[in-house]
Amino acid sequence: MIDLRSDTVTHPTSEMLEAMTQAKLGDDVFRDDPTVQELEERAAALVGKEAALFVPSGTMGNLVALLTHTAIGEGGGLARIAGLMPRLIPGVEGAMPLEAIEAEIRGGEEPSGHLARTGLVCLENTHNRAGGIPLTVRYTREVCELAHRYKIPVHLDGARVFNAALALGVDVKELTCPVDSVMFCLSKGLSAPIGSVLAGSKEFIDKARGYRQLLGGGMRQAGVIAAAGIVALKRMIDRLKEDHDNAALLAERLRRVPGLKVPHRVCTNIVYVEI
Repeated sequence: MIDLRSDTVTHPTSEMLEAMTQAKLGDDVFRDDPTVQELEERAAALVGKEAALFVPSGTMGNLVALLTHTAIGEGGGLARIAGLMPRLIPGVEGAMPLEAIEAEIRGGEEPSGHLARTGLVCLENTHNRAGGIPLTVRYTREVCELAHRYKIPVHLDGARVFNAALALGVDVKELTCPVDSVMFCLSKGLSAPIGSVLAGSKEFIDKARGYRQLLGGGMRQAGVIAAAGIVALKRMIDRLKEDHDNAALLAERLRRVPGLKVPHRVCTNIVYVEI
């Protein structure tokens, strides 16, 4: 059986399993696990950031980023943990129109204080619900330039950002350098069994480390799983093209089946089917 539910159902390679058994270990909460340190340094360099933080999941990585960038209660108090209120903007193939983003920015200058100040702009690349279509380098830069004019940081949910870079034919740094922080998954497409990485400035990551601990993400001999992540970054990025080719073939054949519709362009490794 070929399991097409998600790119998260992949299993670690034999090289990963071997690396896990040979990993040098320490206590990552005390910041002395050498394998975790190697993963974080390699990941930060890969996406053009000063520092990185190994986290158990992409969900935690994104939440840590939100907590680090913003102030508790800044967004009106509806969210249970971060106290943030999301303002959702309809997109076109995953891209929010620039004018729509600007129209939603609130400066917190209202004398009544009833409207919460905009604290962060978030992007997702590739955009899952838009069928894995990548956001372009130009669009990413334009969003960052707009947000930074208002002194608002930008966080990128780049769970599949290596898929985006491959599909666009660009170095991943072109998609990550303009943003203030980026999270990417080691366990989606790259075949590591667990883990994600949050990257940004050294000051940002130093602060984020405290929020990771707050959320229960401080791990001890985490080098066991970080070792698989190192192999993922060394070996598995280039082979994502195989996933893209297979997804395109699947979509092309599904379009021939009566009663089925593939609603999106298939650019990466996600294929949506309407019945």
